[in-house]
Amino acid sequence: MLIMYDYIIVGAGSAGCVITNRLSADPSINVLLLEAGGRDTNPWIHIPVGYFKTLHNPKTDWCYKTEPEAELNGRSLDWPRGKTLGGSSSINGLLYVRGQAEDYDHWAQAGNTGWSYNDVLPLFKRSESYELGGDEMHGADGGLAVSKMRAHSEISEAFINAAVEMGVPRTDDYNGRVQEGAGYFDQTAKRGLRCSSAKAFLAPVKSRANLEIQTHAHITGLLFDETDNSAVAGVSYSQKGRSQRAMLNAGGEVILSAGAIGSPQILELSGIGRGDILQQAGIDVRHELPGVGEALQDHLQIRLVYEVNVPTLNDMINSMFGKLSIGMKYAFARSGPMSLGASQVAIFAKSMDGLETPDIQFHFQPLSADKPGLVMHPFSGFTSSVCQLRPESRGHVHITSPDAADYPKIVPHYLSATADQLCAIRAVKFARKMAEMPALKPFIEREHTMIDDMKSDEDHLAVARQFSQSIYHPTSTCRMGIDAQAVVDPQLKVHGLRNIRIADASIMPSLVSGNTNAPTIMIGEKAAELILASR
Repeated sequence: MLIMYDYIIVGAGSAGCVITNRLSADPSINVLLLEAGGRDTNPWIHIPVGYFKTLHNPKTDWCYKTEPEAELNGRSLDWPRGKTLGGSSSINGLLYVRGQAEDYDHWAQAGNTGWSYNDVLPLFKRSESYELGGDEMHGADGGLAVSKMRAHSEISEAFINAAVEMGVPRTDDYNGRVQEGAGYFDQTAKRGLRCSSAKAFLAPVKSRANLEIQTHAHITGLLFDETDNSAVAGVSYSQKGRSQRAMLNAGGEVILSAGAIGSPQILELSGIGRGDILQQAGIDVRHELPGVGEALQDHLQIRLVYEVNVPTLNDMINSMFGKLSIGMKYAFARSGPMSLGASQVAIFAKSMDGLETPDIQFHFQPLSADKPGLVMHPFSGFTSSVCQLRPESRGHVHITSPDAADYPKIVPHYLSATADQLCAIRAVKFARKMAEMPALKPFIEREHTMIDDMKSDEDHLAVARQFSQSIYHPTSTCRMGIDAQAVVDPQLKVHGLRNIRIADASIMPSLVSGNTNAPTIMIGEKAAELILASR
């Protein structure tokens, strides 16, 4: 017997878990959650530093890669995406960053009514359980545990103080009214354990009688009403080698929360998108929607590494005794390096005079490696990773075949905009000047990531081209808006179709000024609010 559902949610990631929680709170609503990955039973998912084990692991990570990037010396970058309950919130660096108020006000000013900062702040607060308690900026009763970073070391304090010497104010809350400042990251963790979206929003409600959760369910396409070509009627998916279908009740909706790669891929597999792209992939055009898969944005981090004269985590991780000490601290006290997110110090700064808000962000790590998650360098080192907060470069992600198992082609077009190249030059100069500040310079032996004498702007840009990686913040491939290139409207409904919404990072009109997990959870809250209000 075919079971019918009021809502079918595709993707149990940062947004999908929130939507599932909120919709299934009404026992009269029948909800199906479909996740392509498995359950979050891998113990490394729940240990904060476990991303070293879950990234690049095909059981928990889609292991995407970009096409070779012309502006990055032809390099192809890793693009991890979560493939388990919790999605990328189960394998990310745990950093809780909302972005700037201006990000959301700009969304609203572009015609996205209901998405201003004053509109979305209550949604951030609704999902949050802030360890310092609730106030005008923070929530205390939400499911998402947010705690202060407690790893305060001599070298991390020196890094913060160097920024202060550069004119950046010290801050204890970059998620408050003003983002600008230098301080320690907030992280989505509690008592030394990761708090993923699945842990926060799905685990407490998974036994609800009106909720069905299916894992290893790989979506192959949308299904449509036989009498109405614009009305979505359900989804088709593959599970353990068998083809399955899930259908909607009258008035029901499919909510795509498959992420900035998965959601446009599902649309294109279903014949929704740019006609020429679909035809090249062997897909019949059902609904021409040229913005699908376009407008892709991501944060590119320039990773500057310094050798220092004090011990860092490199020394502990490269030592058998050090590893044992780290493990013992975590096993007995849920403390130490294993309890930490990917970065300890956050700096939001202005790379030049005249800016109203920060345009660059630093992630400081008291360790160093050639790429995140790989073997540590054999010297005492730290990483000063800096990114442009609001890049202008936009790329695309598109399918190349009608097979849902084939990965789409990812083309970020990093540094293709002149403004981004100029910001990269300023960012590298800012980082290198910080290393010369009195607070930090005494610790530094040498700069590990250098090109020639580093005198010209082109030298600084060359560093950005060679020593950069994604921070794994893809957005905007199903962009929200009211223009012809938008994919969804401010109600998150797909333009020109019925019974389908999209709610994940793909709907962001533009990349937010910071990490994307917290804003994506907010989008899930907003989607649930919109859906329930329309019933």
